[in-house]
Amino acid sequence: MKRRAVLATLVIGVLIACAACTSSRGVPRADSAVLPPSKVADFKTLYEQNCAGCHGAAGKGNAAVALANPVFLAIADDDVIRRTAANGVPGTPMPAFAQSAGGMLTDRQIDALVRGIRSWAKSDVLPDTTFPPYAAQAPGDPQRGADVYRTYCSSCHGIDGRGGRKASSIVDGSYLALVSDQQLRTIVIAGRPELGAPDWRSDIEDRPMSPQEITDVVAWLSVQRPQFPGHPHTNSSAGREKEGLR
Repeated sequence: MKRRAVLATLVIGVLIACAACTSSRGVPRADSAVLPPSKVADFKTLYEQNCAGCHGAAGKGNAAVALANPVFLAIADDDVIRRTAANGVPGTPMPAFAQSAGGMLTDRQIDALVRGIRSWAKSDVLPDTTFPPYAAQAPGDPQRGADVYRTYCSSCHGIDGRGGRKASSIVDGSYLALVSDQQLRTIVIAGRPELGAPDWRSDIEDRPMSPQEITDVVAWLSVQRPQFPGHPHTNSSAGREKEGLR
């Protein structure tokens, strides 16, 4: 009996010692393994680490457009979001994130981002709304675009586009050097609600911009883009007269 009691005491002691070891500092828990970056599949983690710095927490917008904007999600389909996330936008601050394009994310991670961003869409937010196409269907006319600008944009951005009471310059050379024509089009259509900028329906009450007007005003903005950003001559009065704003 004494021998059994001694053995039982020894077993209990070993079990207690093992339990103490597993809770000791420096001993990893069974669930504490760190995933390699390429294995992270959680949308929230991927978005916060790769997208939130520019597009804002939960897609609410920051330096770049709000991805949770219902108008943006209505005009940008899965392929648009996937292509932009994977390949970036050359000539702009939007980098390529896919490994196939020099980034850090796998195809599965890009797909997780697309699904997560798409999950922000709510089908009942904009019922019975006909949206302009995401991409231009034909080239725009800068001269017509100058008239469109005066009609829809000048009340906020100023008569010459260099800033007004309600909004900053939209023809600043440094700004235009950092955005593509498609990005300009997206902003005209979707607005920047986080900055108080209206979408294509709300510049003039009950008079939404037509798809052609959107295309034309983007064409006008495009010709304001300087070849060499930062040079003062690009905003000269002669240049503005040539571009349709006298």
